[in-house]
Amino acid sequence: MSKDLPDPNDGEEAATSPAKRQKLAHHHHRRPRAPPRVFAPFRVHPSPCLISSTSVPFTSLPLGRTTFQITTSVGRCLHTYDLRRGLNLVFITRPQTPTPITATVAWKEKVLAAWAGGGTNGVWIFQRGRQVGELEMPIDLEEPIEELIMFGAWIVARCVTRIEVWKSASYEHYTTITPTLSHAPAARNTLSGGVCNMPTFLNKVLVGKQDGSVDIWNVSTGKLVYTMLPATLTSGAVTSLQPTPALSVVAIARADGTITIQDIRTDKAIMKPNTHSNITSISFRTDGQGAGEDGQQAGIMATSGTDSGDVTLWDLNKGGRVVGVLHGAHDPPSPKQGGVSGGINRVEFLAGQDVMITSGMDNALKSWIFDANSLSAVPRTLHSRSGHAAPVTKLCFMPANSEDADDTGKWILSAGRDQSLWGWSLRKDGQSSELSQGPVRKKARKLGLLGKSLEVDNSVSLDELKAPEITCFSCSLNRDGGMGAAPSAGAVWANAATKKGTTDTSDSGTTGWESIVTGHRGDKYARTWFWGRKRAGRWAFETADGMEVSSVAVSPCGTFAVVASAGGSISMFNLQSGILRQRFPAPLNQSQAKKLKLQSASGEAHTSRFGAGEGKHRKAVTGLIIDPLNRTVISCGLDGKIKFWDYHTGALKDEIDWSPTAIAITAAQHCKASDLIALSCDDLAIRVVDAETKKLVRELWGCAGPISDFCFSADGRWIVAAAMDSVVRVWDLPTSHLINAFRVESPCTALAFSDTGEYLATAHADSVGVNLWNNRTLFTHVPTRMIKDDEIIEATLPTTSGEGGQALLEASFEEGPEEESEDEENMPAEDTPASIDAISKDLLSLSLVPKARWQTLLHLPTIKARNKPSEPPKAPEKAPFFLPSLSNPGQPATNGVQQAPETTNNNNSTLSRISRPPFSSSTRSQFTILLHDFATSSSSTPSSQPPNPEPVLTHLSTLSPSATDVEIRSLANLHEMTSFIRALTLRLRQKRDYELVQTWMSVFLRAHAGEIVAAQGKEEGEGQDEMQGLRAALHEWREEQGREGKRLGELVGYCSGVLAWLRSAR
Repeated sequence: MSKDLPDPNDGEEAATSPAKRQKLAHHHHRRPRAPPRVFAPFRVHPSPCLISSTSVPFTSLPLGRTTFQITTSVGRCLHTYDLRRGLNLVFITRPQTPTPITATVAWKEKVLAAWAGGGTNGVWIFQRGRQVGELEMPIDLEEPIEELIMFGAWIVARCVTRIEVWKSASYEHYTTITPTLSHAPAARNTLSGGVCNMPTFLNKVLVGKQDGSVDIWNVSTGKLVYTMLPATLTSGAVTSLQPTPALSVVAIARADGTITIQDIRTDKAIMKPNTHSNITSISFRTDGQGAGEDGQQAGIMATSGTDSGDVTLWDLNKGGRVVGVLHGAHDPPSPKQGGVSGGINRVEFLAGQDVMITSGMDNALKSWIFDANSLSAVPRTLHSRSGHAAPVTKLCFMPANSEDADDTGKWILSAGRDQSLWGWSLRKDGQSSELSQGPVRKKARKLGLLGKSLEVDNSVSLDELKAPEITCFSCSLNRDGGMGAAPSAGAVWANAATKKGTTDTSDSGTTGWESIVTGHRGDKYARTWFWGRKRAGRWAFETADGMEVSSVAVSPCGTFAVVASAGGSISMFNLQSGILRQRFPAPLNQSQAKKLKLQSASGEAHTSRFGAGEGKHRKAVTGLIIDPLNRTVISCGLDGKIKFWDYHTGALKDEIDWSPTAIAITAAQHCKASDLIALSCDDLAIRVVDAETKKLVRELWGCAGPISDFCFSADGRWIVAAAMDSVVRVWDLPTSHLINAFRVESPCTALAFSDTGEYLATAHADSVGVNLWNNRTLFTHVPTRMIKDDEIIEATLPTTSGEGGQALLEASFEEGPEEESEDEENMPAEDTPASIDAISKDLLSLSLVPKARWQTLLHLPTIKARNKPSEPPKAPEKAPFFLPSLSNPGQPATNGVQQAPETTNNNNSTLSRISRPPFSSSTRSQFTILLHDFATSSSSTPSSQPPNPEPVLTHLSTLSPSATDVEIRSLANLHEMTSFIRALTLRLRQKRDYELVQTWMSVFLRAHAGEIVAAQGKEEGEGQDEMQGLRAALHEWREEQGREGKRLGELVGYCSGVLAWLRSAR
């Protein structure tokens, strides 16, 4: 729903003081899920954003002796990474599972994925990213599968209260095992986190239970073999089971933090190391190294849990001892309410390798390597893949660093609730990375936030060490130095105002400086970042009133940063030197204060509308904009005012006041193409203001919840907005119509439109990924009629596998949906364009013939000359004995080469083609037949109704360049030539197929110009009527061509002048 305002010239009051509209109850009508009309789901940007974003542990698979493949779950599909390629993404499974994946296991080049939800479940089998099979599921199974293992001829799944067994050869269900009742009444027969098989025990599986006991079952007979009881009743549930390299020995972890290394043949504990933490994953090193005094013995065990980000390494020789702790392998869980999840869900030593793999709840996958002959038992990082650990809150496409840059619209900048800032590449996943915040742990020790070292005291949360959550950012790459930018020798994020001494900016002056400025929640400092070096910058800009940063902006030139606060202050800093350059409003100096005091004493009025030093916002500033020419700074705030400041003096030049209507402005966006400012307000409306005239030009209504984010399209024609009602809406600014609206599964918290107009990027409240949508208007016709609230459709979000999405090439060949065709048929006749020819008689259209085809026709003689063989083919000296002779009996053999027939002089062969009678050939081509029909219709049609050249030229446009050249050269007489020229003239008059008409005429003149000139010299009465008709057709063509060429030249000159003027304005 939208509202058009009266003409701004009708009155200042109506133009600048919008009425606050009463909120109405919105009744949403659910519609079937369908792709939106304007945007088509493309994909979730996969590898960088989603690594291991669920609690499902990874699974590994060895590929011979060369590499390992690591498979992680990202919701409803699997990602497979190759270790030898540096954990590069190699496979994404398709199709997606119907519900989220709950367990995975890899076995013999196949990956099994169990899924459950909505009362249904299943197990799918994938190979190289494609589904190749499915397990037969029991009819009565309603529990989710929590763990999968495969050994021998069996596939075993652990559910909540039962165990399911399948045959691995046929994938058919074999049996269901129900464990015995537990001795603890509260636990009953509930299974806990642990199931494994022993390598030397045939058909046996160990299952951990909630009461701490471990059952040994024979899956072939379905009988219970033995039950291993815990040492005490307070041990808690079994949290992990893992067989050791030693035969018949298993490691059992329980909820009280104890680990029991137990011999299952004698049911006796060999050792009981105590970790005092919840252990959920155990792994043993199998390369025979790492233990002992010299590190050359076997016996290393690694343990980890979900309550910390540490990995503990144990030497099981001589009773077991801790030999090292890998602190901070992954981020620990946040202690704050609703904080970022963390911890490690799986640790695993690769078979026979000195490499360890870990995955965490922080959406990270890492590989670690143990250096040979190292004095430290702690490994170092080998590879790492990670992404946002919490939902994304801010998005933007990085601007181009120069005109016509090839990376325009190919980088996304995102900030999330995990206090991180990421740059995502849409071209190559390996280029994506997090912008470093510097040596966080080292900085924390210097600031006294930790004890002697983090290795001793790991109780401090990483939330306290990183910069606070980013709430706003701005960037400009015009001064970014890339990887060659001068690094900072001192600490990151220093306050230049309190820094002693002068700042040396000679290096940054030649190599560039920071290009990104961010504001943070609850922080009075705005921080700078190097985009090229992907690291924190040198400066932290403090707000003038010491209150939280509420909005930031970087000038288009990339030299200045403007920072606004929640108290209404606005300050401008130099990004190169970090020095404060201006305040808005500019503070009064001594002479100005004295002059103002004298004016007040004498009662003199101000000569200007706003006095010096006046105009500060009374509430938080929610939007900052700097015009492209660095002349004006525009600010808006919760006080309902839009202020226009002089960029150089800091004086207030103009103001739009909406405070009488109690409207608070929550955000602002600027469109450089049209110089329009869009402002979201607390009454759920988006208002558009012309920055040049300071007039309100549009009000866009329809959001049923607070507006979370909005943006302009690349050409400034649309405004795309997301609200907390989970609906994304698109308004057409020229008509002020709501032209598209679709509801997604979760509220959209941030969105951005690429500068190229190709993609819309969205982030959602329950996902750490960035969703990409294709702009369908680039490759197909999309109806832009106004829609109503009951036409909001249910849209499916893009998927990580790209399933159900549309790429540009695929969607360009897609036929429009039937719903759109019906809508267009039901539209009034005056609103529906009949065809492209009826849109405007002044349009000049080109053909749909590929450019290469008509260009080949134009240069066909050159191509033939270039491809002509240098010498004629030679006959073989002697044909092979197995080839029959082609010569007749009695004639000499020709060695397989046919002799060309002798040419005889025929009187008819010397006649010119022009003197032949019209259409006298007995074997005419389809082109000649159509040309004859056109000539017949020309003679029988009145002059007021010109004949239709469509059949002739349409057929000619379908021919290949060589066939077209032959047809044009085969025009036999003046009558055919005249008809052909008139057909081209009519098509030129219709302003269609301009480039094809020019090409065909060029080929015609090149082929027949000599014949036409020769025909003019014949005697009187011999073909003069046909010659006069041809001459008239050529004169008519020349007039029409001159008229159309002149009009086209004027239009091109006008457009060139406009572009030159726009470029000079920059």
